Amino acid sequence: MFLLGAALLHAGSTGLYLRYVKAGLQPLLLASGAVLIAGALATVWYEHRRNRRQGHTPAESDGHGHGHGHAHPEPRVSWLLLLPLLALILVAPPALGSYSALRSGTALQKPYDLGPLPRGSGPVPLSVVDYASRAAYGHGRSLDGRPVRVTGFLALDGSGAPYLVRMALNCCAADAQPIKIALTGQLPPVLRPDAWLQVTGSYSPRLGRDPVNNGPIPYLSVTSAQPVPVPHDPYDETWNN
Repeated sequence: MFLLGAALLHAGSTGLYLRYVKAGLQPLLLASGAVLIAGALATVWYEHRRNRRQGHTPAESDGHGHGHGHAHPEPRVSWLLLLPLLALILVAPPALGSYSALRSGTALQKPYDLGPLPRGSGPVPLSVVDYASRAAYGHGRSLDGRPVRVTGFLALDGSGAPYLVRMALNCCAADAQPIKIALTGQLPPVLRPDAWLQVTGSYSPRLGRDPVNNGPIPYLSVTSAQPVPVPHDPYDETWNN
C-alpha cells in the first residue's frame, strides 16, 4: 500500500500521470496516493501494537509443554508484487500514436457552438479538434479566411496519405480516441509516422471519410510545417468543451 501510494504521488507530481489519465484528475490521483500511504502507516502502527500485546502473553500449549505461536510470515514470492510498481516509477510508457490512431475511427462530434477567433492577422493557434470542428461542421465560415497553426503527430495510412492526429481522452488512455486532419499542400519531403509537427496552413473545403467508422475528416492546406518536441500533455482535452 505504501509503495503504491508513493507511486501515485510520484506520477501525480511529476507529470507522468498524463500518460495514463487526463490532467483534470491530478487532484484525485494525489489524494488517492496520500490515503494509501496513510493507510499503510496506520496498518504498521496497528500491527506493532498488536505484536507488543501478544509479546506479554504466554504461548498456547498443546498439552505436551510445547508452545505454539501465531506468526505466519508471508511467502517471499509476494515481493514480486513490487515489480509492476517499480516499472510504473522507473519506466514511462509512450503516449498512444499512429498505430492506435489508424485502427480507430475519428471521434469528431458536432460542437454545440463555434465561437469567434481571437483578433489579429497572423496564424491562429488551434487545437486539432477545434480546427476539425470548424472545418467539418462550420464549413470554414468561423475561420474567417485566417491562416491557422495546428500541432499534432503524423499518421500515414496504407496508401501513404498523411494525417495530423491528436488522441482525445474521456477519462484515461484506455478510452483514447483519435481526431484526424488530412493534410495537403506543401508537405515536408520526408514524413515519419509519430513525428510531432506544427503545421501552418489554411482551410480547405475538401472533406474525407474515415474508413474505420465513416466519420468526417477535414483537410488542411499546408503552407509550412516544422518538427516540434512531444508536448508535456500529448492528449487533446478540448474535444468535450
